[in-house]
Formats: sequence, structure tokens, C-alpha cells
Amino acid sequence: MNVFEKLAYNHEIIYINDGSTDNSQKVIENLAKSNENIKGIEFSRNFGKESATSAGLAFATGDSVIIIDADLQHPTSLIAEFIKRWEEGFDVVIGLRTKNKGQSLIKIFCSFVYYKMINVISDTPIISGATDFRLIDRKVVDEFNKFTEHDRITRGLIDWLGFKRVFVKFEANERMNGDASYSYFKLMKLAISSSVSHSLVPLKFAGYLGIFITIISGLGGIAVFVQRYVLNNQFGWSISGTAQLAILMIFFIGIVLSCLGLIALYIGNIHGEVARRPLYVVRSFKNIK
Repeated sequence: MNVFEKLAYNHEIIYINDGSTDNSQKVIENLAKSNENIKGIEFSRNFGKESATSAGLAFATGDSVIIIDADLQHPTSLIAEFIKRWEEGFDVVIGLRTKNKGQSLIKIFCSFVYYKMINVISDTPIISGATDFRLIDRKVVDEFNKFTEHDRITRGLIDWLGFKRVFVKFEANERMNGDASYSYFKLMKLAISSSVSHSLVPLKFAGYLGIFITIISGLGGIAVFVQRYVLNNQFGWSISGTAQLAILMIFFIGIVLSCLGLIALYIGNIHGEVARRPLYVVRSFKNIK
């Protein structure tokens, strides 16, 4: 609370209880009774971090909103810096993690590989180390709340919206209590989900592979046909009928995969329409009524 007492702004704190099985809800209720600025939302079960973050943004009423994890790995001392940058005119102030104390080498390596991969295939660049610890202006929150997709990555959608952004570097603290509930399986699922929601490359992969196979096998087939039936095995190549049949089968497999890629283009268009993302996002108006 000392962080907010030093700020010249009214504030509210919204706790999202994402189906916890400990005494968290009772603690939130007691805090809410002792301080009217503290509010709590209890889920009927565990719906996941992204749903919890979306609920917080949906119920927040301030001119700006700060997303912060409850495990205290995000330093609250940076809140004043976030607000300062917001006052300078930035719409999104993003906490950029430079170091995560206590993080295993496996997670560091997997994180490095993930960011390299996602920025190759994604339509929206994602900065390595960028976290959900960020301040978001009210107009950004309002635009975010218009999203209707269920399988979402909050930080990815905020990045997709654009707006004027700035980064504030920090070192993540060690977790104060308990263990992280995000297993390697959940992290892998999150990586796959973000890849699918922000890129159509995985969907189009079969088509790209099919085109490659068709071209290579087609060239091979032409070379075999010319060698055997036009040049009458002049170069001494010995290509059996089985090999010719194999090349023909590979060629048709390439055509099938190419057709799947064509279907993928239509599925991609359907995906874009079903997501119902806005056609454009306006940051501000000048002399427009």
C-alpha cells in the first residue's frame, strides 16, 4: 500500500482468485473489508492466467490499469516509474525482464528458442523478455475489451493493438511463496497457442511443403523421362520401374499437400473473420466530431 500512498492518484486493487484451493479467497475478503479500494473477483474454478487477466481488465475502472502477478516477482517499486512514463504520453508501459532470479537453465533455453521462432513466423513482433507486467492506458483497455476470442495471449493482443509503447527494464524477484503452477506442459501449450493465434504459417506449412515436394519430384520425373525415353539411357542411368513409380507417387503426394495448403488459405480467412478483431484502431482524434 505504501506504493500508492506516495502517488497523487486514486486507485483500486482488483484481486482475481483463479480457482485457488488454499485460503486466498478468505484473505482477499478480509482485505476488502478493511479497505474499500480493494476488490476481489472469485472464479468458479481455474480458468487460467489469460482469463484472469482479461477479467481484471474488464472490471477495472481507472484511467490506466497496471497488470501485475500476485507472486511478487514483479517489483511494485516500478509502479511509480510506469506512471511517470504514462504521464509522458505513452499508452503502454511494458516491463522488460532482463533477468529472472531462480529460473532454471531449461526455461531460459526454451524461452530463447521460443522468441526466436515466434518472431520468424508471427505477424506481430514479440520482444524477448516483455512481460504481462505493464501499464495500459484506458483507451487501450477499452480496445482490448472488444476482443472476443477465447484462446488468447494477453500480451500478444495488446502488442497487436499497437499504440505508443515504451519499455522499462527490471530484474524479476524470486517467488515469495509456493511453487509456480505453470508446468512445462502448460508453457508448451501456451507457446503453441500463441503461434497459432498470431501466425498462419503453421496452417500453411503443408502447402509450402507440398509445393517444394511437387517441384523437386516434378523435376526428377522430367529428368527420368528425358533420360529413358528421349535419350534412350545415353548417360548410363539405371532407373528401375519401381523408382519411377516412387517418383510419381511423391509427385502426387506433393499435389495433395499443395491442395491442403490451398484449403489452409480459406481456413485462415475463416479464422480471421471468426476472431472478429477490429479492422483498425484509432489512438486519438483531431477535430473529429
